[in-house]
Amino acid sequence: MPSKQALETKKAAVDALVEKFKGAVSCVMVNYSGITVAADTKLRSDFRKANVEYVVAKNTLIKLALKESGVEGLDDVLNGNTAVAIAKDATSAAKIVCEFAEKNDFYTVKGGFMDGKPVDVATIEALAKIPSKEVLIAKLLGSLKSPLSSFVYMLNAVAEKNA
Repeated sequence: MPSKQALETKKAAVDALVEKFKGAVSCVMVNYSGITVAADTKLRSDFRKANVEYVVAKNTLIKLALKESGVEGLDDVLNGNTAVAIAKDATSAAKIVCEFAEKNDFYTVKGGFMDGKPVDVATIEALAKIPSKEVLIAKLLGSLKSPLSSFVYMLNAVAEKNA
């Protein structure tokens, strides 16, 4: 039987994960087997820059935290080595994980959740392909500017013709 101290430590770890899961918009679970220290350091740096939390925990603790958080349907992905990337937005964790997984064969996406609902690998890959907010705003402004520019050009042409 585990000691009281070990149980309290595990309970504290589960409680910390529950808080992170409840505050998360999206979460991506990965198999990190074979990662080198240098690659892990680079990956963690990328996560910090994007304000994404990266946690390595035992599968049983993650299962308990998911259950307490109200997220169900991810028990089948919790096998082997599991790390969790937790984000407060929908795309940042998926982008970093998928970009790293493309460059490193040993690093694979297992699944995750978004807004408390489980998502599969294909959904995570689709999220990773969504352009950033800044790019989307630039595209919107560009598409709004184009008709206005054409209209101004046409008015200018009419004014020059009549002059």
